[in-house]
Amino acid sequence: GWNEFVANNTEPVWKKYVDQFKNPLILLLLGSALVSVLTKEYEDAVSIAMAVLIVVTVAFIQEFRSEKSLEELTKLVPPECNCIREGKLQHLLARDLVPGDIVSLSIGDRIPADIRLTEVTDLLVDESSFTGEAEPCSKTDSPLPGGGDLTTLSNIVFMGTLVQYGKGQGVVIGTGERSQFGEVFKMMQAEETPKTPLQKSMDKLGKQLTLFSFGIIGLIMLIGWLQGKQLLSMFTIGVSLAVAAIPEGLPIVVMVTLVLGVLRMAKKRVIVKKLPIVETLGCCNVICSDKTGTLTANEMTVTQLVTSDGFHAEVSGVGYNGKGSVCLLPSKELLTEFSNVSVGKLVEAGCVANNAIIRENTVMGQPTEGALIALAMKMGLSDSKDSYVRRKEIPFSSEQRWMAVKCSPKNEEQEDIYFMKGALEEVICHCTMYNHGGISLPLTPQQQSLCLHEESRMASLGLRVLALASGPELGQLTFLGLVGIIDPPRAGVKEAVQVLSESGVSVKMITGDALETALAIGRNIGLCNGQLRAMSGEELDSLEKDELAERIRKVSVFFRTSPKHKLKIIKALQELGAVVAMTGDGVNDAVALKSADIGIAMGQTGMDVSKEAANMILVDDDFSTIINAVEEGKGIFYNIKNFVRFQLSTSISALSLITLSTVLNLPNPLNAMQILWVNIIMDGPPAQSLGVEPVDKDTLVQPPRSMKDTILSRALILKILLSAAVIISGTLFIFWKEIPEDKANTPRTTTMTFTCFVLFDLFNALTCRSQTKLIFQIGFLRNRMFLYSVLGSILGQLAVIYVPPLQKVF
Repeated sequence: GWNEFVANNTEPVWKKYVDQFKNPLILLLLGSALVSVLTKEYEDAVSIAMAVLIVVTVAFIQEFRSEKSLEELTKLVPPECNCIREGKLQHLLARDLVPGDIVSLSIGDRIPADIRLTEVTDLLVDESSFTGEAEPCSKTDSPLPGGGDLTTLSNIVFMGTLVQYGKGQGVVIGTGERSQFGEVFKMMQAEETPKTPLQKSMDKLGKQLTLFSFGIIGLIMLIGWLQGKQLLSMFTIGVSLAVAAIPEGLPIVVMVTLVLGVLRMAKKRVIVKKLPIVETLGCCNVICSDKTGTLTANEMTVTQLVTSDGFHAEVSGVGYNGKGSVCLLPSKELLTEFSNVSVGKLVEAGCVANNAIIRENTVMGQPTEGALIALAMKMGLSDSKDSYVRRKEIPFSSEQRWMAVKCSPKNEEQEDIYFMKGALEEVICHCTMYNHGGISLPLTPQQQSLCLHEESRMASLGLRVLALASGPELGQLTFLGLVGIIDPPRAGVKEAVQVLSESGVSVKMITGDALETALAIGRNIGLCNGQLRAMSGEELDSLEKDELAERIRKVSVFFRTSPKHKLKIIKALQELGAVVAMTGDGVNDAVALKSADIGIAMGQTGMDVSKEAANMILVDDDFSTIINAVEEGKGIFYNIKNFVRFQLSTSISALSLITLSTVLNLPNPLNAMQILWVNIIMDGPPAQSLGVEPVDKDTLVQPPRSMKDTILSRALILKILLSAAVIISGTLFIFWKEIPEDKANTPRTTTMTFTCFVLFDLFNALTCRSQTKLIFQIGFLRNRMFLYSVLGSILGQLAVIYVPPLQKVF
């Protein structure tokens, strides 16, 4: 079977349907149907039972739809892995793995199955998701003495854990539910998912309204009884009113609106993992973005070379392919292979001290290393790796800031040679010579200062500078030169930053790069209209909490930062009351993604860890899709408000109408069946269609709303009361005009009152499509679903009035 978990504790459909009847109000209605049977009012009994069936079915269908769409969501984020099949390294979906597959692991990978390790280089695995211990476990590939529990074996890595450092390779021994994680999954199946803040506030609102409605209904029944009206009919009307007045549809509509929003976003290539996040997006007022891989394409490209003996060359062409050329400056002479020995040696070193592979224009491995291989391809030197046998590797770490490999040449009986690449100040410490036209000369202080000068010149252009060296021993290397690499901004980022800042969202860039690189990209994408203020990680550490909060507001570029700095920035912004979104793609962003209000990861370049920690994933790694997400968030809250307005104004109208006619000792303007019909319209299609109203362009320009804003604001309550007043006065006027002299209630009177109320209600739904604009400004045809549902309701109303069997029931 597939290497994945299948949730099998889903209830059968019939049970879900039966559960709908457990609602106390529905039971009350069924009770009144039973009383009708006992008193031989069979028509009433049948009609009430039919109405109950319709109400229950509408609720069931809504719930079923929202669950189905939630299931769709879980399929949207498939984990991936690198697997060796038929001798080739392939990029597969983790679900395709079977026992016996060979999987290759590197920093930042989430382990796709239980694996017995066969090759290990300094492998540290974070098993906290599994054992709860924060310390990473060191792994080995050697056999262990027998005995012991599977989970304590250090030569096995477990599904769902995380590679923190180093790399490894191994054979899959357990997949899906047969993995150790599968055991945990089975236990987890029993847990409930918590409610979202929005649902909680909806539930609270529902409870308050329920109490209020029950009070009024009790009053109506009491007054009616005192006036000597028939008790059974008062009871049935009271119960029908309760069903109509209590907005049991609220939580469901909130859910459906959120889910539809999420599915709309999935079409725009944004995956949302937790529903309430969609709505939180509407409050987001600061976006902190990692630079590499997020604002930039993370397709590193070498653009400049400087050799140790002073040759300058420029490189054309972008992306991970051999398209482009290397030209010597100023003569513009095209260079290939070793036509210039110094440039050739520099490019060769970059290709050998390298773990990346380029296949079909994509890089497997680190982007910087990919750029060096692309450079070698442009020079025709990409095969130089094959003329050496690698003996040993000292991997890169953020503390030492260099990596080296020890190789022996294949063809000649030469001694072993080291190739090193890394930050200039680190690499030059290991060098005693420099290369001059293929000959090694002693490295003088003047020569060193020349290199440092070249490095700062390249860095001021926003280039990331790597130094390269080679030699027989790590302390006696020959310095070869510098390469300048830049990661150009992604297409569309500049426009996205502009739109976001116009709508009141400030964008801040956080990067580990040097100041010059950060500023070059910042200006390039138009942060703060080019008026940039920058702050370094060191400066962050030195500031006190209060001072930091004061200054952080104005800073738009943070450079030379580490993961803990990212966290500090987010926390400081949150203390200022900002709702912070964080975008990132690497292991170093994971903590920040988790602690931000909204964590946004990159779908293609993003590491599994970052996807795991985030609430949202941009499938195409396109920063500008964040705008779509923010629009969607604002729109959803807006639509929920419209829906609440419609529901409440209808229930208040129905309650008040019956209350007034009872208090004024008039006959009941609506019978129980008619009230239930109004309820079906109110909770049914017209109400649902308000949830899919396209977002008004003007709401997008409005600043983000405050987290403290409740749905029932003062303005909304006034609008609800106003709508209700119009419906009540209009309906009562018709009722009063049409009632005969002797105050006897004729079918004609109730039919006219009933139709009048329904039409008022449909017009009310039309007004609820926007909080601020007239219907003529929004346009009648923008929301197709609304048109269909209103048309359906009108046809239904006509059927109720003119089709003989229905006439009898109503």
